[in-house]
Amino acid sequence: MLDEAYQRVRHSGPERDGWLSNHAPMAVEALVRHGYGAAVHGWLDRYADRLEERPRGISPIAADEWRDPLGDPVRTGDWLDHFDRELTGEPWRDVLARWWPRLLPGIAAGATHGVIRVGHAVRALLDQETAPRVTELGQGLAYWAARWQPLAPPGTGPYPVTDPRTALDVVPRVPDQRAGIRHRLAQLADLPTWAAVAGAVPDAAGSGAFDATRTGHGRSGAGGFGAGRSDAGGSGAGLEGADAGPVRVRLAGIVAAAVNRHGTHGYANPVMLVHAATAPNAVLRALPALPQALWTPSLAAAWAATAAVTAAYAPAVGRSAPPSRPDLDPAEVIGRAVDSGDAHAIKFADAAMDAYAHGGDPALLAASLRATEEITA
Repeated sequence: MLDEAYQRVRHSGPERDGWLSNHAPMAVEALVRHGYGAAVHGWLDRYADRLEERPRGISPIAADEWRDPLGDPVRTGDWLDHFDRELTGEPWRDVLARWWPRLLPGIAAGATHGVIRVGHAVRALLDQETAPRVTELGQGLAYWAARWQPLAPPGTGPYPVTDPRTALDVVPRVPDQRAGIRHRLAQLADLPTWAAVAGAVPDAAGSGAFDATRTGHGRSGAGGFGAGRSDAGGSGAGLEGADAGPVRVRLAGIVAAAVNRHGTHGYANPVMLVHAATAPNAVLRALPALPQALWTPSLAAAWAATAAVTAAYAPAVGRSAPPSRPDLDPAEVIGRAVDSGDAHAIKFADAAMDAYAHGGDPALLAASLRATEEITA
């Protein structure tokens, strides 16, 4: 069913209405993942009027001349053709490993939809390698390359807090939250504390890998880090020497923190704040297909993306967290999102299900339900 869905949308472009993302490939992968394959074609029927034709290329991108067209949306068609060629001649893992470090500094591409689309495609390929899934990976990489957008350079100072939820709480807000994401992200460089906040992944100054179930709101209490040695020596730069093993756990903790924080702060912009969780979750999904040497910089980029989306869209004051229901069935949570029909609600619930599987925090399920309500409202 997923391959059929990918075939249906393969000739559509990655954007619509100028710069809005085509969410169809991501949403259908999440639907199939959670057992809603029978709903895929109907969902695509309803979404079809939002699809636009695949853009045509202008001039082929040479293998050794990829830097100049990077981040040029006018060359989107060229990037789509380029990755079609690369994935025809090489194994998809090799192409991903070569391009991941090239694209990672521009993780903000398309409001982080570039990396999110790649994460969905990689998860599908890790389940089963098929031609439509390889094609979809190429289209995700092409979108990322065409909209490649770096964030303001972070610093490398010691991180002042102990857990990812608190880390998000101290992220500063951009002063002008009236325009689109590109205008908002451009303000990060002028925030006095941005370099310190974005430069060190939570736990960089702490004591070893944190437990994803201990985000200050889960069933394990208000901790955040287990006892142990410091992997990073107190600086973002030191993360280069961190063990690869804890990276997955750290990323899972960031995703869980972003999901829970949406429950208290998502009311201000429930759609855009979804990406604070789905962007790092996309990186987490891609890790098994990447060389471990790329894991630590991936963690750092994912955290910077989460911090950037938070700075751009989070309100100054949060609301009370939704009541946690230990008896809440995860199937009900994803079912509500599917019933809403909204792609962002589906993708956020998908990320919440991943975070819940890692840590078992029932607050994640409650936050997802609230997000579906706020998005559809």
